[in-house]
This record gives sequence, C-alpha cells and structure tokens, in this order.
Amino acid sequence: MTTQHAQSPKWSMVVDADRCTGCQACVVACQAENNVPLNTDDIFKQKRAIEWIRIERYWEGEYPNIKARFLPVLCQHCENAPCEPVCPVYATYHNDQGMNVQIYNRCIGTRYCANNCPYNVRFFNFWEPVWPESLRNQLNPDVTVRSRGIMEKCSFCIQRIRAGTRRVKKEGRALADGDVVPACAQACPTDALVFGNMHDAGSRVRKMSEDKRHYRLLERSGTDPNVIYLKRVDPTATEGAGHE
Repeated sequence: MTTQHAQSPKWSMVVDADRCTGCQACVVACQAENNVPLNTDDIFKQKRAIEWIRIERYWEGEYPNIKARFLPVLCQHCENAPCEPVCPVYATYHNDQGMNVQIYNRCIGTRYCANNCPYNVRFFNFWEPVWPESLRNQLNPDVTVRSRGIMEKCSFCIQRIRAGTRRVKKEGRALADGDVVPACAQACPTDALVFGNMHDAGSRVRKMSEDKRHYRLLERSGTDPNVIYLKRVDPTATEGAGHE
C-alpha cells in the first residue's frame, strides 16, 4: 500500500467505462449510505426522482448489431465549478481537498446551482423525505437527513473520508491508498469506480488518470472536473484505433 505526501490529499475518482455493466449497484449503495430519499412511483412520474449517481444508457449501432453503453454520472467536483459563484448564501464551495462541498443547513433552496450545473447532478428536495417503518433503522447515523427545500448532491461520501482520516491519525500513520472508499466504489462488482488521492503518485487513481484512454465530461466547458473517465475499449476497431 502506498502512502500520501505530507500535503493535503486531493480526492478524485476514475470511472472505467469499459468495466461498467450498468448493474446500478453503485446507485443503490449511494442511496443507502447517504440517506437519499426513496423514489416512489408518484415522484418518478413527476420527474422529481433523486439519485446522487445515475447510469446513463445509450445505444450504438443498427439492429441487430446494436450495443448498449453505460456511463455512471455523479457530481464532477469541478475545480472551476459553475455552481459555486451563483449561490447567494455560499452554501456550496470548493475545499482544499478537491471536493465541491454542500452545506445543507445554509442552503435556502434558490436552485441557482442546479440551473448552472451542466451535468445535471444537483437535486432539489420537493418533499420531506419519509421512509417506511421497516426501513427507518437502515438510515446512516453519520449522514444528516436533508429536509424539504434544499439542494443535495454527491459528496464523495465525505463522512467516510472524515472517519478514515481520524482512524489513521489515531493509529499514528499516514493515509494509505485504499483507506477511504466511497459507497459506490465499494459496491461496484467490476471495480469500474476507483477513488483515491491524486497527490499520491503511487495510488491507483493517479495511475489510472494517466491512462491514454482518459477524458473528462464536457471538458471544453472549462469546469476542470476531478472525476476522470476512461474510454470503452472496442475490440472490433482496427489496430491503432482501439478506443471509442
């Protein structure tokens, strides 16, 4: 296991589109870990569903030679985040660890941040979240339950980051690669989501970010995301052009 430098970590995630099967295990894990409200039929039909991470599905080719493609999309934790300067109460900001942080008890629900986000990854609570009696004991006590009228989004499971940081400090050692794993990455059966410290030259996320398949969503928009994607490998492509 590699260890980080003395400087503050810069958390980042690499999404390998070649490994994603669209199983949505990451979506369920995120919902359970972060107390994301349940999406009932009524909410879904009104297009008010909340998912901090979603699987975009699209098709390539012509029938019968058609292929399904999957792409996990979550908050990109942009270095130049367009959601931040429009918030009138500074409820969202970029910290020194590469994360776009949302302060829930400061948010007043203007939705300016959602309107300014090109990735459509911020969600507004239209209703007070309610869970069936049988599911109330599964709520994560480390994560607040957001009330009606505020914005919410992916936080890279910041509660796990804080817990992991405190744990290694108590153990008297440096933070090692793999000490902190968000719920989505932990649940992925194909290891398509990899999370780690970009400042650690030996970390998996740093090495994967240097893969020649790497790219960022809407890169030309200048948002400079901290989520990096790896292109899907096309085995039918000609040699020298083997990546989609």
